[in-house]
Amino acid sequence: MNRISNGFVFVFISSIFVSAALAASETESTTISANPAATNILAGSGVVQKIMEKQLGIKNNHGIRIGGAWIADIDQLFMGGVSGADRFSANSSFQQSFSIDGEKMAAWKGSLFDAELLQFNGQNTNGDAGVVQGYNSLPGSPPLNRTELYQLWYRQELFDKKFIFRIGKTVPTYNFNNIVKPVPISHHNIPAITSLIYTPIFVNSTMLGVLPGYYNSAYGLELTFAPTNDWYLSLAGYDGSGAQGIQTGTHTWPVFKGSYFYISETGYSWLLGKNKKPGNFAIGLWHEDGPIKNGDLSEKNASGIYLFGSQRLWYKHPGENYSGISSFYQYGINNSGVLRMQQYVGAGLTAFGLVPNRFADSFGAGFAWSWLNQSIFHRKTELMLQGYYQAKIINNVYLEPVLSYIPSPGDNKNLPAALAGTIRAVILV
Repeated sequence: MNRISNGFVFVFISSIFVSAALAASETESTTISANPAATNILAGSGVVQKIMEKQLGIKNNHGIRIGGAWIADIDQLFMGGVSGADRFSANSSFQQSFSIDGEKMAAWKGSLFDAELLQFNGQNTNGDAGVVQGYNSLPGSPPLNRTELYQLWYRQELFDKKFIFRIGKTVPTYNFNNIVKPVPISHHNIPAITSLIYTPIFVNSTMLGVLPGYYNSAYGLELTFAPTNDWYLSLAGYDGSGAQGIQTGTHTWPVFKGSYFYISETGYSWLLGKNKKPGNFAIGLWHEDGPIKNGDLSEKNASGIYLFGSQRLWYKHPGENYSGISSFYQYGINNSGVLRMQQYVGAGLTAFGLVPNRFADSFGAGFAWSWLNQSIFHRKTELMLQGYYQAKIINNVYLEPVLSYIPSPGDNKNLPAALAGTIRAVILV
């Protein structure tokens, strides 16, 4: 067995004590995403804060919220991989959030402030398997051990919440191309759409390398116009230095080294049929203004288009709860000659609450299929298949075994098929 990072061991031991505290909580939680880019905008559940406030007799926190989310996994490469690859790897990502509700603290209506730290310790899990798209969403670009200011922003709601802006260091994948966020229609919300852990579920493969996100957040400005509960339009501009290989997440202050990333997205939600099955569809455009570098390749400017959607297909008990089956789909294409992937399509199915006496559990499967840049890779496409079962252990604690199969890993045309198993733990605090 190869080494496990010190950070992973530390967090794993700490989680034993955290789990004991969570077991005493009465907070109800349901199916969540096991993806780091899909956690709530305010990390975690705040349950530990509530326990501490109760013990200390604090009855009014004046809008202060402290929360965290720990996502960690171990991976075993059963088959395939590059020569000399580690067959076993481990990854750990911990996010700690401190936020202030301006309305509760100072009667500043619609305002919210947030600061968040991130600690990541991991290994080259995807590289060992020769997978270009990433079957495990936790490890990204080096350095694979990092402590960073993950978020620092101010958010303001105006005109009865119909116009919202956010400025500061943010995670754009929370608000753009976010397939896993619930469909926001009354009590018909689908908990998380899917808990697949592969990378394309939270950043479309055709934007990988230009769109800031986990764990390379970036400074920028986001504008959202939402005149109804069914339709929205969002526009944003960010520091695009990540396209030059700069790790913007590790920079406390803006970089803005001649590159800017612009993105717009509009989406619509609906309720279908007599059982009011929720669905949504969104389409977006993006443009990287400035240098883009990838190894020896470089270019100036690139653009792309993407779309995604989801649809509830079946309710087991219509009108009573959310148990049933949902679907999702994704597509993207760009005009770049430098980015690693030029076209992408993906889809999947998720079953919620169908196992007897396990209402909060879910299971699902999906595929991710990317067309590779032929200036970099000798295989034309890379297909990835993945299935999972997510089990709620106690409130705010989830365990998820995952199986990933990649018939033709794209890193090298001579690589055999790869089969990998993952066990992921998610703890919200």
